[in-house]
Amino acid sequence: MAAHQARATVRSTICGAGLASSDPARLNSNAGRHNSENAAVDIEQFMQGYKAAWEGRDDEMFARLFLPEGRYHNTPFAVQIGHVQLREYWNRVKLQEDVNLTYRVLSATPGAGIAHWHVTYQVASEELFQIWARSTGTNLVSRKPGDPLPRMVLDGVLQAEFQAGKCSCCRLWWHSMPQPASAQGAS
Repeated sequence: MAAHQARATVRSTICGAGLASSDPARLNSNAGRHNSENAAVDIEQFMQGYKAAWEGRDDEMFARLFLPEGRYHNTPFAVQIGHVQLREYWNRVKLQEDVNLTYRVLSATPGAGIAHWHVTYQVASEELFQIWARSTGTNLVSRKPGDPLPRMVLDGVLQAEFQAGKCSCCRLWWHSMPQPASAQGAS
């Protein structure tokens, strides 16, 4: 019985703070239940909206995917909470051009899901390039003043939980690099 309780506790703490419980009856009472609150959105619909918001570079559309207190962990070590912080974070996509996002749903359950995503975009400003360069902690691209800005490729996994027809928590794990010149026609 202890092993079952441990598995149940781990399942319940993937994204939501304060959801941990060692009471398997409490956790399993919601397992597989598809209620009307969660029916309004699933991982496929969320990813369609995520794709539209990123390709459209639309911070309002992005924020509307989330509950008012929704959490977006853009890395394992950073989180934006609530619509104001979500819109503020998403403003950086306005510094991207020719955005192309593809995804594949890896797992879907009532109220949650996991997807693999892949995006390419043209860096449209020196400001965005500097944001990226600082976040990587490496000097992957040697650029001289006046050199063209790179086209970027990002690849990652997204895990999301839904309540009341919106995303309550989304976590990303991803990596990025400049797209090799030989692949730029293939994006």
